[in-house]
Amino acid sequence: MFRVEAPPALLTPRVGAAAQGFARSRPRALAAYAVGVVLLGLLGLALSAFAGELSDGFGHPEFWLMAGLALVADARAFIALGRHGKPVMICPSLCFTFAILLCWGLGPAILVQAAAAGVVAWRMRYPAGRAAVMAGQFAVATAAAFGVLVIGRPDPFNSIGTVDAVRDAVSVIAAAAVWLIAYQLLRTAAGLASRGRTGVQMLRPAPAYELLSIAALLLLSPLLAVAAHVSAAFVPLVFVPLYAFERMARLSAERDLTARRDPLTDLANRTGLRAAFGRLRREGRDPAQEPPLAMLLLDLNRFKYVNDALGHEVGDRLLIAVGHRLLAALPTGATAARLGGDEFAVVAPVSTETEARRLAEKVTEAMATPVILDGLQVDITGSIGIAMAPRDGTDFATVMRHADVAMYLAKQRGWPIQAYRAEDDHNSPERLALLTDFRRALDSGEDAVALHYQPQIDLATGKVVGFEALLRWKHPSQGAIPPADLLRIAEHTPVMGMITQRVIDEVVAQQARWLAAGVSLRTSLNVSIRDLHGDEIITQLTERLAEHKVPPELIQVEITESALTADLAQLRDTIEKLAAAGVAISLDDFGTGYSSLQHLRRLPLREIKIDRSFVAGIAHNADDAVIVRSTVDLARALGLRVVGEGVENRYTARLLTEAGCDLAQGYLYAPAMPGDSVVAWLGRHTTHA
Repeated sequence: MFRVEAPPALLTPRVGAAAQGFARSRPRALAAYAVGVVLLGLLGLALSAFAGELSDGFGHPEFWLMAGLALVADARAFIALGRHGKPVMICPSLCFTFAILLCWGLGPAILVQAAAAGVVAWRMRYPAGRAAVMAGQFAVATAAAFGVLVIGRPDPFNSIGTVDAVRDAVSVIAAAAVWLIAYQLLRTAAGLASRGRTGVQMLRPAPAYELLSIAALLLLSPLLAVAAHVSAAFVPLVFVPLYAFERMARLSAERDLTARRDPLTDLANRTGLRAAFGRLRREGRDPAQEPPLAMLLLDLNRFKYVNDALGHEVGDRLLIAVGHRLLAALPTGATAARLGGDEFAVVAPVSTETEARRLAEKVTEAMATPVILDGLQVDITGSIGIAMAPRDGTDFATVMRHADVAMYLAKQRGWPIQAYRAEDDHNSPERLALLTDFRRALDSGEDAVALHYQPQIDLATGKVVGFEALLRWKHPSQGAIPPADLLRIAEHTPVMGMITQRVIDEVVAQQARWLAAGVSLRTSLNVSIRDLHGDEIITQLTERLAEHKVPPELIQVEITESALTADLAQLRDTIEKLAAAGVAISLDDFGTGYSSLQHLRRLPLREIKIDRSFVAGIAHNADDAVIVRSTVDLARALGLRVVGEGVENRYTARLLTEAGCDLAQGYLYAPAMPGDSVVAWLGRHTTHA
């Protein structure tokens, strides 16, 4: 087959002064290439006429039959979408024109192929100039093949021996091979003129399936030539193998299209999105010379509730509606994809983050109108993460990962749009290696992973009223790892669930040992957002409490305020079940998130912990002091206990006491200590409950 694609673009987007100068030179190079191939094709036609061979086939009905069939074949040929989204046409006329070359020489073959090129250009809506270039390319390749035939002079109808037969076969095969080589060289020259390919890229061959298809059509032509020599009635029979060939090509194209499309929404899938990314930023090129683009990752909010309440069929209709709206919001050149579930993505040729944000806002606006499903209005909201290439990465996988990081951060903060920032990405290779080591330590039960307990003091009486369990890990080569760093990289991974299981098991077991020693003090443990998305934490906690015969009021679960910016309705059920089991709930790091008074009123909270950043500033920052006093007043109005974290000096403790804070913890009283050291420390502490 001929692989006939849409014409290459003459100019690329502006990417710097050097690239602009290079782009300006490309139309001249492409024009020179076009004129050159057309002149070479005309030269071949002129030489044929000079030799008196131009009209050799005109007196043979077989010639006219094959010429007509060549035009009919191209007029009805299958048009598919290529790997880069451009139309690709299967051109079986090559089989007929190469047979004409074998039977009647170069001139008739060039004329018929030029007419076939006109048919192709008409079907592909190419301009006349493009059709002339196509005809010139085909004429040059055909002339090269004719040169081999002149040297070999195959004459199968007058061959008298085995040597002659072998020579004829070798000549025809060699001519077909030269046609392929000439085709590849023309392809390379066109790529060099239109895209500026150099070096190894310039020598990159055509795809193997394409070369194999062309070879199959070329080698079918000798059979057609023999059939024409025997009887013109046999010539139309070639449509049987050509039909089978086209059918296989059609099935292959459909299979390839299916591999790149999402069957539900008819958007691109991940493979199609990768291909779109590759069209905009070609691999192997200098990233600085490639145009910038943006990748947007969209994750719908509360889609699970639609599936649960209305069924998966209605959920699928919602996804289809989202796909339609997404397409309607995109600019020219952008590609939308569904990656799976309720996650969508867009790659768009935009130059700046500002333009990418505008596009994200346009997508958000497109989703603003409710979708009517079975008479119900379903609101669509989502979180969009943005990553820019080449700023945030030059390859598809990196840009996709960074867009995912930004999207998750947007969802966590409750924002509709978030651009990627390197400082927000806690998943560097070094951190992932650290996470792997930590997982291994958890699996093996190493003592290097342990819990330490920091006391909480009643500011009014000075009594110890409880402890907070804090995770500690000593890496074999890096030493003690800061808990904040460790939890930051583990929070959004399955490792967080492993941490929670380990913490619950050890805290409840430690409480049992303290009870046996006569110590009955509440212990707080921290859980993540992931832990609150199911009932596993409730099951594990209640089972361990029953196993160790520990009263549930001695356990308190701390959730971070940022958890309330996620899907509160989904988390609230788990929080209420924990409270119903007798476990107290504390809101940690208060003031750093974006919770509303409604959240505080609706959740079964017992305690608010003021973040250490405000506590540390209470002595010298008026704003921090106001925040602390306002938080204490709010908590008292709601009947909640207030804890100040990070108390390191007596002056801060006095200010917290004056503000009305109930409890405090920090290095002023004691650092976190192993569980086995708590009883001895309590013996040295003057007052405790």
